Amino acid sequence: MTTSFFSPSYVQRRDPFASRLDDLLQGFLVRPVSAAPAAKVRGFKLDVREEGNSYLVEADLPGLKKDDIKIEIDGAQVSISAEYKSEATGKDGAGQVEGSGARVVYTERSVGAVGRSFELPAEIDQAAASARYEDGVLKLTLPKKVAETRKLLAIH
Repeated sequence: MTTSFFSPSYVQRRDPFASRLDDLLQGFLVRPVSAAPAAKVRGFKLDVREEGNSYLVEADLPGLKKDDIKIEIDGAQVSISAEYKSEATGKDGAGQVEGSGARVVYTERSVGAVGRSFELPAEIDQAAASARYEDGVLKLTLPKKVAETRKLLAIH
């Protein structure tokens, strides 16, 4: 007669679905749950610094042309969006490259959109704002709007 001891860790290692169930439950408890469908717009990394009377924003947007990037400023709200375009044709990305006889065998660089929107502590002077795009990094200089001074009206 052989004696064996019950070990939950042994059972968990043998169960092929245990780790997937744990991942699902951990993800469910950590990530916010929404009834809305998942957004198709991805985000990107950015840094915002305050220097004097302006904000400096640096956003990583590699592989884009500057014409594919849109920046909108509304008061203190800043929105940056961009659209990635693929040279490959076809639904799955496999197809002919335009203008050459090459055929795409495998691609991970797909079409899509990225976007971020954030609000700064002060309103932005849109007329003095500037943007540069070089080496895959978008650099924005966003001067703060000068607050209008109060004016005392004389009574006649």
